[in-house]
Amino acid sequence: MKILFWGTPAYAVPSLDALVAAGHELVGVVTQPDRRRGRGKTLMPSPVKARALELGLPVFTPERIRREPDCQRQLADLGADAYVVVAFGQILPPEVLAQPPLGCWNGHGSLLPRWRGAGPIQWSLIEGDAETGVGIMAMEAGLDTGPVLLERSLAIGLTDNAQQLAGRLAALTAELLVEAMPRIEAAGPGPEAERLARLGVRHQSEEGMTYARMLSKDDFQINWTQSALAIHRRVMGLYPGATSTWQGKRLKLLATEPLVQRLADQLSPEAAALAQRWGMPPGSAPAADAPAGGTVLELVPGVGLVVASGGCPLLLREAQLEGKKAAAGTALLQQLQASPGDQLGAGAQAISS
Repeated sequence: MKILFWGTPAYAVPSLDALVAAGHELVGVVTQPDRRRGRGKTLMPSPVKARALELGLPVFTPERIRREPDCQRQLADLGADAYVVVAFGQILPPEVLAQPPLGCWNGHGSLLPRWRGAGPIQWSLIEGDAETGVGIMAMEAGLDTGPVLLERSLAIGLTDNAQQLAGRLAALTAELLVEAMPRIEAAGPGPEAERLARLGVRHQSEEGMTYARMLSKDDFQINWTQSALAIHRRVMGLYPGATSTWQGKRLKLLATEPLVQRLADQLSPEAAALAQRWGMPPGSAPAADAPAGGTVLELVPGVGLVVASGGCPLLLREAQLEGKKAAAGTALLQQLQASPGDQLGAGAQAISS
């Protein structure tokens, strides 16, 4: 089967590799243009472009595919049977969607219609979803509105972060795409409605639809008046970018655990023991004289800092102070030189402005 692959980040690379390994003919790869990255602002190819060049595949890098008819014609001339899209980063216009005779297919990292849009992995973690998954979807003009051919779910653990979850979902996307291609080929070309009917796709309902909006700079700033569980979910979902401050410097929070008694069976042994000491019984409210959110309550040797929040405390296990390397446990305590009563988040507004 001749496939034109569209993708940009590392998340899409396993799918590209899997389609090649499955014996499909990759007639080309479309990805975002090279971008300047890192402190030196060096011009760097996307992970998908780098891998495509290693595989000896033709690469196309349109700045805006909907505004580049010449590129659209080049892609059409490749004669692909199907287009496969995994985290490409641009919306394909109708004239491109209509090109391949077997359709355009998207490997999407959520259980549609939950979390349509650009950040399904992050938002599933931030909102505390118990599960997520991958859908192989027939693409149409709407944003992630197309019918679903294959779908498989994954459980989300309390301490899963966005990077870990993305790795699992990327592998599942690759697996499902390889499974889907023979079915798509067997259904054959023809009018779209007839093709999709032969495939037995599931048409999405609008009920339960959520939109994974683009994250803003403010989303990454931790609000210590929130509950420990809400803060923890944000740290996991925004990994490695959730940010607070410490003594006037940025502090990236990399690993936390909410000291909530009812979650003890999902916590590490150290956090479970701390939850028994610091956590509030279910249904109780913080005392009127409770320390303000962000206050350091306890230093736990070899483990990290217990920090007050708007409810139960939070265990901060790993963080990265501006200008320093990431540190966990004892190394984190040594790096911060904190004492009980010290405050995280002080001066955050001044630093972020």
